[in-house]
Amino acid sequence: MPKPTVRTRVAPSPTGDPHVGTAYVALFNYCFARKQGGQFILRIEDTDTARSTRESEAAILRSLRWLGLTWDEGPEVDGPHAPYRQSERGNLYREYANQLLEAGHAFRCFCTPERLSKMRDAQRSAGQRPGYDGLCLRLSPAEVQSRLASNEPFVIRMKVPEEGSCTVEDLLRGPIEIAWNTVDMQVLLKADGMPTYHLANVVDDHLMEITHILRGEEWINSAPKHKLLYEYFGWPMPALCHLPLLRNPDKSKLSKRKNPTSLLFYERMGYLPEALLNYLGLMAWSMPDGEEKFSLQEMVERFELERVSLGGPVFDLTKLGWLNGRWIRENVTDNQFAERVCRWALNENYLMKLVPLVRSRISVLGDLGFLAAPFLSGIITITPGQLMEGNLDHDAVSVALDLALMRMESVEWKKLEIENMLKGIAEAMGVKLRDLLRPFFVAISGSPVSVPLYDAMEILGRDLCRARLRHALALVGKPDSPEKRRWLKAIREDEPAQ
Repeated sequence: MPKPTVRTRVAPSPTGDPHVGTAYVALFNYCFARKQGGQFILRIEDTDTARSTRESEAAILRSLRWLGLTWDEGPEVDGPHAPYRQSERGNLYREYANQLLEAGHAFRCFCTPERLSKMRDAQRSAGQRPGYDGLCLRLSPAEVQSRLASNEPFVIRMKVPEEGSCTVEDLLRGPIEIAWNTVDMQVLLKADGMPTYHLANVVDDHLMEITHILRGEEWINSAPKHKLLYEYFGWPMPALCHLPLLRNPDKSKLSKRKNPTSLLFYERMGYLPEALLNYLGLMAWSMPDGEEKFSLQEMVERFELERVSLGGPVFDLTKLGWLNGRWIRENVTDNQFAERVCRWALNENYLMKLVPLVRSRISVLGDLGFLAAPFLSGIITITPGQLMEGNLDHDAVSVALDLALMRMESVEWKKLEIENMLKGIAEAMGVKLRDLLRPFFVAISGSPVSVPLYDAMEILGRDLCRARLRHALALVGKPDSPEKRRWLKAIREDEPAQ
């Protein structure tokens, strides 16, 4: 019997900027499939309808292509298992959820959010692991029909064994045993008819004939739920491989609060895609000869899962910068360098965003350099003194920067929204807007006199602005004195609920 074609996938959620972790997982799935002569599939997991956007999806597709990770099936490519957006596959999930109900492997849960919240609070107070207590599992068929007749909203949950354990085979770690009493009765279909990740993931991987799943180790605890669903459906389960998580220098999980995580940031900073892919490969894999610099094709040709390390890989920007410098010096000719620079920052699309900001502020073209410098730079060089030259004292500057970093996460990154965010901070602190903006001009552009701040922040993008504000806050120091902590706490308490 012929060996089945290896098929791997990456399935990002379009709920924000494309994450460097998505590229990391995609790279290993891509290399494994290509080395085996198989296929690499891209699927968009957009069942979170409140947060998913087509703008985010487009950014994910563009970023993966920028890196050179092309897919054999998926959005903009199509294939025999279309559609590749979960939002377009809703009827499938409802059909399979009903199959589980009819087979007795799932049940309807009518518990309200309020009841579930009180249940979890009580469990935590008692020192117990929060999890569904099985109340609706014990409803009689007559009670279920009565509630359905009353049009009570419900979700569909999977049944989970109460005793024993589940053994999950991992290609890197071997057998992993997880007790069933630590596995929650997972919601499979939400009240709005949309599936959760767990149901959609299993159904789609089966229907798309995925043979191997390489994913982050944060999914290990979900593996028993997935294995159980495969057993309920009577389907063979793909081979599992859980990759080590990318870490911050303090060994915590890589997060945007401590490290830039958006692929858009690295593109905007001027990292070469070849170097970024090379570095992501180094995070959990090594060439047989120990060479740290290698191309995507070289990684594919020499890829072996046995060479994946399970240590906690630290994402170090200094090391990435060193590797990127090697790529520029060793692999880019003078002509290619000029072409790369033009593609990076002197392309027509980017320049046309800058023209309205700079044209009315210069007398000769030679004046352009100063005004355009913030748009052609990464982390700019500033001093604590520059940030403190205005009318705000040290504590106020520190609190303002900290508040901006906190609030910018929930703001749509448009000029008007950015303006409203900074005005809101000025009002909350009781300071004049022009006084508040001065350190922000310095942090973002390197000077208190520059192009309009809100326009500049929109063009630079959330991630680069976040990095520059974080750099400025590091220079002046985070709010750590008792006075600053009390001030920050009072301002946060006055904020409207998000």
